Amino acid sequence: MLKKNRLMILFSLLLVFSFALAACGTTTDEPAADEPAADVPAAEEPAADAPAAEEPAVESPAERKVATFIWTQEFDTLNPYYSNMWFSIITQELWNQQPWIFDDANGPVPVLLKEMPSVSDDGMVITMNLRDELVWSDGEPLTADDFVFTYNMVMDPANTVASTYPFDQLTSMEATDERTVVMTFAEPFVPWVATMWSSILPEHILAPVFEAEGTIDEAPWNLEPTVSAGPFVFAEWESGSFVRFVRNDNYWGEPPKIDEIFFQFVPDDAAQVAALQTGDGDLGTFISYADVPTLEAAGVDLVTIKSGYNEGWFPLLWDNASPGILDVNVRKAMVMAFDRDSLNEDLLLGLTNTAASFWDNTPYVDPSIEPYPYDPEAAKALLEEAGWVDTDGDGIREKDGQPLVIRHGTSIREVRQDAQAVAQQQLAEVGIQLDIQSFDADILFAGFGDEGPCTTGEMDICEWSDTTAYPDPDIYYWLCSEIPTAEYPDGANWQNICNEELDGLFQAQAVETDPDKRTEMFHQISLIMHENVYWVGLWQDPDIWALNGRIQNAKISGVDPFFNIVDWELTD
Repeated sequence: MLKKNRLMILFSLLLVFSFALAACGTTTDEPAADEPAADVPAAEEPAADAPAAEEPAVESPAERKVATFIWTQEFDTLNPYYSNMWFSIITQELWNQQPWIFDDANGPVPVLLKEMPSVSDDGMVITMNLRDELVWSDGEPLTADDFVFTYNMVMDPANTVASTYPFDQLTSMEATDERTVVMTFAEPFVPWVATMWSSILPEHILAPVFEAEGTIDEAPWNLEPTVSAGPFVFAEWESGSFVRFVRNDNYWGEPPKIDEIFFQFVPDDAAQVAALQTGDGDLGTFISYADVPTLEAAGVDLVTIKSGYNEGWFPLLWDNASPGILDVNVRKAMVMAFDRDSLNEDLLLGLTNTAASFWDNTPYVDPSIEPYPYDPEAAKALLEEAGWVDTDGDGIREKDGQPLVIRHGTSIREVRQDAQAVAQQQLAEVGIQLDIQSFDADILFAGFGDEGPCTTGEMDICEWSDTTAYPDPDIYYWLCSEIPTAEYPDGANWQNICNEELDGLFQAQAVETDPDKRTEMFHQISLIMHENVYWVGLWQDPDIWALNGRIQNAKISGVDPFFNIVDWELTD
């Protein structure tokens, strides 16, 4: 399972090569020189004894600078408020910038604003002052009304956005004039810097759609956002193949030095590695640790950026879940039967460590919490104590006539499928049957309304890599109010976990202005989650970026990777 066979690798190489040829064909959009009309007579040749006139030097047009980014997941949408997909969200600063972004020191930097917002003494009113020169790519002014419109679209129940958080913490949003936006909260909301405003929606484009349709769910702009406020603007999306963003000639800020960003979608990690090895890709990310030596040997620069991400298991405690996953002792036994340290040493080449909590690699981690140790004998004892016993000798424990079968789902990434196989084998040794499935990303991350496998009880555990509102520790996934229902299908608490003590702490930390007290709250949160096995850390998962030698001046942030994209250059 650790390596694909040679035929699969050859297929991936051929596939990437064909994608590269297609990319070349789609990005040469300059018109050919005009041909002379057929009935125009040719110029008379000079007499033989007359010197030929010197032809004027003709400057060839500058070659367009096109950067090719290799993505292993295709965007689900380009409307920032309809997606939780990392690959989609991180592109926002390329084409539709936020009011502020985070630099490579994880500090906020105003972009659409003259300075960072001011906060009232009571912490409940935040005022934003917009730059005077802001315009959309079609020349329309970007004003405070666009901010208010964005808020209204997120909060209107007719729009099935990914989440209303944290806009639902506001009591009002006002445009006091063309350049001033005032946000008012019911009480101080500490995580606002890290959680507010993933992007701005263009009122002049989407308001007519909303007025006509009563929703913007199916607005063409969601998939073809030809109006933007960033240094690039959408040009083309060929489903299953690529998306192109080209320089925004009406960009209000410093123009980018690159003419085009070409996102090439490839089917798996092997295809991404092949494209980076051959130079068909300029940048890749989500690099598997197992591929690090191969890329280093090919001379590809690898940059590791902490972003708070950790790979983990999310137990899904729905009423129709398998009985075993609802038993905390079974959850503990599963963790103790799975040798995560050896998994990281063997599968991930010892380049990372087992994550102890959701807050690993952040200042809010509780250093006293350690991962449950690998102890299959203790796991067996826990299962026996909880009444899970193999009575029929088939190797699988049962209780009340129900076999101990746990359904585990993750994406089709090879490293995750390999981890599934290891867990399946080791859990079987203590009498737990782990049924494993893998899904394309768009299926795995489908929400409650789309009957995704992680939100409907189809799976008992789902695995992916996730983070907080980094660099802030806030995360709303475990709020009771975020459990998805038919009335609220966009809820983010796919785990269906409603622990009153945990819920109270998550709500209290969001309004706690004392950093030390807030840190202590997250230590309490981590302990509750650890003792109840609400999340299981597999490995610490910082972002690994691969850049070939053509990209210059790139600085990558763990929050906003492309924060200085206008300064990126391409060299031959």
